[in-house]
Amino acid sequence: MAPGYGAMFNAGVVHHEGEFHLFTRAARSGYRRNTGPGDRFVDYVSDVVVLTSRDGLTYRFGYVLASAGTDGAHCFEDPRVQRVTDHSGEQIIMTYTWLPRPGSGLPWRVGAHRLSWGGGRFWLEEKSGRLLGPEGVADKDAVVFSLTDGRVALVHRIHPNMQLAVFDDLDQLWDPRPGYWDDYMADLPSHTLIAPSPGALGVGAGAPPVETEAGLLMFFHEQRADGVYTMNVALLDPATGEVLSRLPAAVLEPELDWERHGDVDEVVFVQGAHRDGDNIYLTYGAADRYVGAATASVSDLLDALAACA
Repeated sequence: MAPGYGAMFNAGVVHHEGEFHLFTRAARSGYRRNTGPGDRFVDYVSDVVVLTSRDGLTYRFGYVLASAGTDGAHCFEDPRVQRVTDHSGEQIIMTYTWLPRPGSGLPWRVGAHRLSWGGGRFWLEEKSGRLLGPEGVADKDAVVFSLTDGRVALVHRIHPNMQLAVFDDLDQLWDPRPGYWDDYMADLPSHTLIAPSPGALGVGAGAPPVETEAGLLMFFHEQRADGVYTMNVALLDPATGEVLSRLPAAVLEPELDWERHGDVDEVVFVQGAHRDGDNIYLTYGAADRYVGAATASVSDLLDALAACA
């Protein structure tokens, strides 16, 4: 827990200088369930808070990275953190859901900041803040990753599908040519990367893709017809970002009590992944209240995906 906060969940993770850095969506204390019409909660405001750990199990509070009310955001939600390399070198990028002030009439958007490291912590590069994707369109669940030829890819979610957009470099992603997103939206179906399974309600990117010898492992979430959120896996082509194979069944679904019951029941929502040899360390939100951790075997997942190709 962190002082001044209640629920902490939907956390991205990066391993840096010997420690795990957990970037959590943290709801400020004092919110309550709404007993009338409208939003699920009243007085709900969330920031991005960073916790650190040597072993990935016991975390300690570090600092508040992004406070709601800045950059025009009423809330910062669901941060993912990724190392991205283009022609200018490696950068650390945080993507998140930028939530506008209630009553503004604006949709949620994909927000992004470059991060810098100094003094034993990460910092937002303030002038780097951007809203990515098409203006005026509800868009979220974004991850950014490198392709083998130096281009960068953005996976995002315009309901109910996940879409793929490819750019020459990070600068082009940050500031695309005039009209780029208008042209993209005019042919949106051609950019679909993953669609929901038959009967499911929607899908969205989870953790930034994990490099393997067979391709990029993409962990994503799917909302089933009964409303339950599950964790699923696909293998992407490292040159194009396109899907090579996809497991037909979820690899994680709510089973434990704290995954099934919380502020929003029956949810597991993966957002962080760190590979160490054959092991992948995963962080995920549970019931919009807690952070869970799990491990997966690279070789086992690749064997299962190869059988589905």
